[in-house]
Amino acid sequence: MIDLFTQQRHTELCEEINHHNKLYYNQDQPEITDAEYDDLFRELQKIEKAFPELVTPASPSQKIGAPATEKFTPSPHAVPMLSLKNAKSAEEFHDFDTSLRKTFLARSEDLEYACEMKLDGVAIELTYQDGRLIKASTRGDGFVGEDITENIKTIADIPHILTAPYPELLDVRGEIYIDLADFQTLNRAQEDAGDKTFANPRNAAAGSLRQLDARITAQRPLRIFCYGVGRMHGVKISTQIETLQLLRTLGLRVNLEETTCASGVDEVISTFRQLQERRDTLPFEIDGVVVKVNEIALQEELGMVSRSPRWAIALKFPPRQEQTIVENVGLQVGRTGAITPVAHLKPVTVSGVTVSRASLHNWDEIERLDLRIGDHVIVERAGDVIPDVVKVLAEKRSGNEQLIPLPTKCPECNAPVHKNPDEVVPRCNNPHCPAQLIERMKHFVSRDAMDIEGLGEKQLTQLIKSGKITDVADLYLLSKEDMFAMERMGDALAEKLFLAIATSKTQPLSRLLFGLGIRHAGKNTTKILARHFASLDELAKATMDQLITIHEIGDKVAKSIVDYFGNPENILLLDKLHHAGVQPQGEAVIQQDGPLTGKVFVITGTLSKWSRKEAEELVEKAGGRTAGSVSQKTDYVLAGENAGSKLAKAEKLGVEVVDEVTFAKLVGLKPNELG
Repeated sequence: MIDLFTQQRHTELCEEINHHNKLYYNQDQPEITDAEYDDLFRELQKIEKAFPELVTPASPSQKIGAPATEKFTPSPHAVPMLSLKNAKSAEEFHDFDTSLRKTFLARSEDLEYACEMKLDGVAIELTYQDGRLIKASTRGDGFVGEDITENIKTIADIPHILTAPYPELLDVRGEIYIDLADFQTLNRAQEDAGDKTFANPRNAAAGSLRQLDARITAQRPLRIFCYGVGRMHGVKISTQIETLQLLRTLGLRVNLEETTCASGVDEVISTFRQLQERRDTLPFEIDGVVVKVNEIALQEELGMVSRSPRWAIALKFPPRQEQTIVENVGLQVGRTGAITPVAHLKPVTVSGVTVSRASLHNWDEIERLDLRIGDHVIVERAGDVIPDVVKVLAEKRSGNEQLIPLPTKCPECNAPVHKNPDEVVPRCNNPHCPAQLIERMKHFVSRDAMDIEGLGEKQLTQLIKSGKITDVADLYLLSKEDMFAMERMGDALAEKLFLAIATSKTQPLSRLLFGLGIRHAGKNTTKILARHFASLDELAKATMDQLITIHEIGDKVAKSIVDYFGNPENILLLDKLHHAGVQPQGEAVIQQDGPLTGKVFVITGTLSKWSRKEAEELVEKAGGRTAGSVSQKTDYVLAGENAGSKLAKAEKLGVEVVDEVTFAKLVGLKPNELG
């Protein structure tokens, strides 16, 4: 029996991990360290291992990366680009090796592993047909990436035509990165041009790859190391090392010189430690070693789990740390009134980046660390944007250090601060707090919400200070003349901004819901709500009982939604938006009593009529749901070309396998809707 706390924590972890996946994979703006993300993911896996009934296709444990954005054309992967499990210690790798040998292979002798540098870059796939590059894509969610072919063609390391003889069809997997020296040069150029600098080489590489103008990508010093294959027709290889050798003979760049074969755990750990010692001498960033079972036949025997191969693991280096002093602690106020502490540090260089601030998260964390202003501390960056204080060096205290009290008043509006017993942060409950207003406005106009381009923090701050806007609805009451109150606002720019605001009035319902900032209702949750309720009015009338019947909605989210629409101030805001002309577009509503109600689908292989995402949407619209793996609970498997192991498992379990024509009938499409 699952207790309420565990259910709530599982929901919170799913939303938080999905949020950070989006920031990392789609926006190249991570908010937390890799180590923090790994801890969240491990906590999720621990809960799902104890309570398997919580595992759904929507769980991050069943996904890879993040869905492709709308900026680029979706590009399905014929063979999924899986993620890797990771090990943080020699002991964890030893457990991994023991599991492979004894649990899955039933053998006592050592396994041979290929050990490759784990570059801190961006994974991509290159598809070659008859030796010619025909497509390149990002990893995306592992099943569907983004088509970035034109950008990839600007990278000198990547051949447009392979060296013969070559396979008839070949999918190459590689890591795009930027050398450290080139990264420093790039940032100096950005600074000289008055443009925003990049936080680290990985962010610079990701941002460069996802430019809409390939000419910008061509100016960036991008490089590649290829490390594996997806489809490969007409060629047989027996080991991972042979794979790398083949890629090199085809004219592709591989890091073969830094790849070693290791027999057994001790040799792998020795290789890992040697690379860790050399880490700072390398021309590029690495954050560990990828360890793969070298023999391809054993890889195939071991297979995979939902999001990762069983035969490979990332053995990660400990995060990089430096010592500095906490000079002060500032307070930040978020859009929900949450007040979070931020350490102001004596500047210190961590992983080649000057760090002057670190996240403290909340006062529970300050208490756990026993942190005081003036303390000598260890900060950890691990290649990410905002570092963490991980340890206080209490032995260095002079006695002049100052305690960090919980605030009693908001640092922005001076209103009283309240801390709920079940929350870790205090909150300013003043709905008119200027700090909350600016954060709410920023959220409302952001790319994932109403997507009003040209309204950044600077412009919004000016509009608030001038009294032009006091809430998000006021944006739609602005005249073109009001725009001129902002600095450097010419006629053309004012017209463009005015049009962007007007266009946003008919954004999809899910975007408006996300933009409203309902607590606990993230981007995925608002999409789910928009597909269950045809309009804002319908959702506003929904009861707790109605909401919790939705598969992905828990008690905590349901209560937050009911509370939001039960607040008179929020109702007034929604009325104001309506009268200002905001008319969100309804989305495809899931049928509560559709032809597939209660049915579970697994989709595998490449479909000719739909992308995987489109097929999943058809299932959900018909009342069913999709899963990532085949089990006895699966009702149907839709099999396209190159269906692979999922098709074989379906046949073994006796699950009904359907083609695209039968699938169209099951979801209720008419013949003229098949395309």
